[in-house]
Amino acid sequence: MIASVRGLVAAVSPDGAVIEVGGVGLAVHCAPGTLAGLRPGAEARLATSLVVREDSLTLYGFADDEEKHLFELLQTASGVGPRLAQAVLAVHSPETVRRAIATGDTATLTRVPGIGKKGAERLVLELRDRIGPVAVGTEESAGVLVGAWQEQVRQGLVGLGWTAAQADQAVAAVAETVDGTTPPVPVLLKQAIRLLGKTR
Repeated sequence: MIASVRGLVAAVSPDGAVIEVGGVGLAVHCAPGTLAGLRPGAEARLATSLVVREDSLTLYGFADDEEKHLFELLQTASGVGPRLAQAVLAVHSPETVRRAIATGDTATLTRVPGIGKKGAERLVLELRDRIGPVAVGTEESAGVLVGAWQEQVRQGLVGLGWTAAQADQAVAAVAETVDGTTPPVPVLLKQAIRLLGKTR
């Protein structure tokens, strides 16, 4: 079991990164929020989860152990595979997911592509007792990062190879679509990547 990797970031793509460990380049699948913190040529440490299939070995990487633990816990629910578990973490922070499951907030869970009402209800039913303690009333503290999303998205885009000017342009375009509650940074980053994909 590969629990974590530490090494130089050799490359970053929209859905993963290559981390060089002891001369070997490991392909690691990551959500946009994790990728935003990686810079080619810089050292990085990712908590990892190895998913073994008959025809493949796939390594999933996370910014911290909490994300990794939640990724693995989500897969214990029926009908949830690694891709769907990663999609959950691409849309919501671990704290948001835990709170949604603990409080039966299926509306939050159905914002994830691939999770319908029944799927969200199943997640709540199967994981509520195993999700662990959840902090209540942290919505306000989560809002502290709202003003910083532009810089996080900008850094993520530059890290993925776009120029600072292109990143600024995409951030400005995404900012125009934000109305009321600011979506999580990974969602905004995906939106910016889509916009830039059209202009490449």
